[in-house]
Amino acid sequence: MAIIEVKKLTKVFGHDAGKAIPLLEQGWSKEKIAQELKLTVGVNKAEFSIEEGEIFVIMGLSGSGKSTLVRLLNRLIEPTGGQVLFKGKDVVKMNPEELRQFRRKNIGMVFQKFALFPHRTVLENAEYGLEVQGVDKKKRTERAMEALHLVGLKGWENHRPDQLSGGMQQRVGLARGLANDPDILLMDEAFSALDPLIRKDMQQELLELQSRVKKTIVFITHDLDEALRIGDRIALMKDGVIVQIGTPEEILIQPANKYVERFVEDVDLSKVLTAAHVMRQPETVRPERGPRVALQLMRDSGIFSLYVVDKEMKLLGVITAEDAAQALKDNKSILEVTRREIPRVHPETLLNDFFELISETHLPVAVVDEADKLKGIVIKGAVLSALAGNAVPEGEGS
Repeated sequence: MAIIEVKKLTKVFGHDAGKAIPLLEQGWSKEKIAQELKLTVGVNKAEFSIEEGEIFVIMGLSGSGKSTLVRLLNRLIEPTGGQVLFKGKDVVKMNPEELRQFRRKNIGMVFQKFALFPHRTVLENAEYGLEVQGVDKKKRTERAMEALHLVGLKGWENHRPDQLSGGMQQRVGLARGLANDPDILLMDEAFSALDPLIRKDMQQELLELQSRVKKTIVFITHDLDEALRIGDRIALMKDGVIVQIGTPEEILIQPANKYVERFVEDVDLSKVLTAAHVMRQPETVRPERGPRVALQLMRDSGIFSLYVVDKEMKLLGVITAEDAAQALKDNKSILEVTRREIPRVHPETLLNDFFELISETHLPVAVVDEADKLKGIVIKGAVLSALAGNAVPEGEGS
C-alpha cells in the first residue's frame, strides 16, 4: 500500500517560475528553460509512489535534483507544481497549521551534518522533537531512551555530542527522528560525512534497525554502492528528471538508457545479486512415489537428479539416476538412498558468498528458507549469465 504518491512534482527556481510549467509540459528541456526564461529547473515532473515500510532511495550525481526532491516531500522547499499525496491527502495544499502537524507527527528528517545541539546531552538532543511538540518530560524521556537503545546508544545518554565519534553522533540524529515515531523518515545524505568504514557499518545498522522498526524511509545518496546495499527500490535522477525506478537488480540488469548503463557499468554484480535472483525451479519428488517414478520423472525431464521433499516442500536431500536405479535393483525406498548432505544457501545469500561452494559441487546448490523449505536451485550457468549482465532465461527464474 502506497503511503506517498508523487504526481508531476516540479520545482523551478527564479522569478515568476510558474510560467515554466506549461513549457515543461510541452517538452522544453532544462537547458532551454534556462536559456529562454533565465529559470532553473530543480525537479521536472517527478512521478513515483512509496510503499509503506520500504527503503526508497533517491540517487544521482551532484545537481541532479535529489536533495531538492526530498525537501519537496515535506515542503521545506515549496513546489512550483504537482502533488505530494500522504495517505491520499495533498501535502501541497495543507495550510500552515496542517503542515506544522504533518512535519511534527508524520514525517521526520535526518540530516547529513547531524544538526545536534552542542550544549545539550545525547538524551536531550534525542527528545528535542518531542519537546517541541509539548510532550511531557517523563513520556518524552521514555521515548527518547527507547530510540537511543534501538540505535545502540544505551549508556551514552548523559554525554554531549563532542564526546562522541561521527558515527555515534549520526546515531543520535537517527534516534531523534525515531523518537517522534513518524510514519516516514527522510534521510538526506545521512552517512556522507562519515569515514568509509564507519559509513558501511551505519548502512548495516540501518538495515538491522529497519528489520525491527519497519519504517518507511526515503534515503538520498550520490553513492551507487550505498543505494544498492540498502534500497528496496531506487529512483535514479539526472538533470531534475527521474530516469529510472526499480529494484537494485532491475537497475543493474535492465538499465533504462545509456546514462543508467554508464552509471552502473563498474558495479561488481556478485556483491549485489543474490541466490534468489538466479535460482530456477527445481524438479522434485516425494519419498512415497518410489524409485521407479523418480527414474521416469528424470527421463521425462532430461535430468540426472531430483530433489526429495516432503509434502510441505521441506528439503530432505537429493536422489540421482544412479541412486534410483540401484534402489530399484535392491528393492529399497527413495529415502534409503537419498543423499542428505547437499549444498544449501538462503535466498538472500550474495553470489559472491557462495562462489567456492558452487565451484566445488557437481550438484546444483539448493536454495532453502529458514524452515529448510526448498525455494529453488542455482546452477553454475545461471550464475555466470547473471554476472555477465544477462537476465535469467525465462523458465529459470522462481
